[in-house]
Amino acid sequence: MNLWLTRILPDPRSRDARREHASAVDLHHRLMSLFEDDVPGTEPRRHLGVLFRAETGGTGSQILLQSARPPDLRRLPAGYGQAVTRPLTPLLDALRPGLSVQYRIAANPIRKPGRTTRELHGLSAVVPLHGAAADDWWTRQAEASGLRLHGLRSTPLDPARGIRRGDLRRINHSRILFEGTAAVTDAGALRVRLAEGIGKGKAYGCGLLSVAPHRQGG
Repeated sequence: MNLWLTRILPDPRSRDARREHASAVDLHHRLMSLFEDDVPGTEPRRHLGVLFRAETGGTGSQILLQSARPPDLRRLPAGYGQAVTRPLTPLLDALRPGLSVQYRIAANPIRKPGRTTRELHGLSAVVPLHGAAADDWWTRQAEASGLRLHGLRSTPLDPARGIRRGDLRRINHSRILFEGTAAVTDAGALRVRLAEGIGKGKAYGCGLLSVAPHRQGG
């Protein structure tokens, strides 16, 4: 399995970067444009293994782009920002049962109630989860991904929004940032989930799971 991680530091003076920071749909198209145009099949994002997460912190904004092949960073517009790509092979090879890791994921925790439940309680087909229900969702996802959680901190984020090209449908995915520490229980399952992402909204900045070895006291 080959995965690549690209870190993009957008320049706040770039009009393109500012616009795409506000639209998960536009950012999706920008990142997909960094790869060849002749990707086979009808699901190029899945074929390329493209997942991303846009983050804003004390030092500014960054975009983490994960893919199954390295992007062509020369396709970024002039002045868009700084970018560097590195292979994730050393990390993937280091995963083993019992390894303590730090994790982070901006996910779209939801449930899809059955028709009877929807009609009885007036619910929509997709119900975003919050609070303890969202934490329980992530705990189940983590266990299925080969992780046993030791710590969990959850922070609501702004939704991933935008207007899809073509059908002009509005995109609005709720997002929660889950982060903490865990122990690897199944390295093979974890590698698969790292590559495939977790949950819904993967095309629009949800579901990229990041892990790194956790050094006690470090």
